[in-house]
Amino acid sequence: MSSSLTPEQQQHSPKSAWYLIQCKPRQDERAEENLLRQGYTCYRPQHTRERLLRGQRQMVEESLFPGYLFIQLSLLDNWGPLRSTRGVSRVVGFGNQPLAVSPDLIERLQQRCSAVLPEQLLESGDKVRINQGPFAELEAIFLSMDGNERVVLLMNILHREQKVRVSLSSIRKAEE
Repeated sequence: MSSSLTPEQQQHSPKSAWYLIQCKPRQDERAEENLLRQGYTCYRPQHTRERLLRGQRQMVEESLFPGYLFIQLSLLDNWGPLRSTRGVSRVVGFGNQPLAVSPDLIERLQQRCSAVLPEQLLESGDKVRINQGPFAELEAIFLSMDGNERVVLLMNILHREQKVRVSLSSIRKAEE
């Protein structure tokens, strides 16, 4: 849940506002890096997610809004370099006018992204709790990953152990 903002950068003049930048496909990180290098204040909300990469379960940082990032500018700032920054496609707006994003939205995103802690990697035999779907609020035993986004669980259903496949996002590690 990292942010590119420092406290000093967040305290811009009252004339500055947040705008949405559309990035070129799969180049959000590149655009953010190049904008920061030019001295712009950017924010790219991220979340940590468990993924299967090259046969291994790993925690990876992903953009919350793939293809987009926020930039703080005032009307007095130089907007020209944005057009030629590598990774940047355009400033989102209507007609030729960029559309400002509510500072409250940015603040809420920052609070939510910093409040969410990544869950630990699951090991075979770990107790998990299902938090959505038909088995919501039931406990199960994690057996294995089933592709990128699904898991195989062992549940006690009608006094028999059954293997169940559910979405990775619908489980969390149970407190012991």
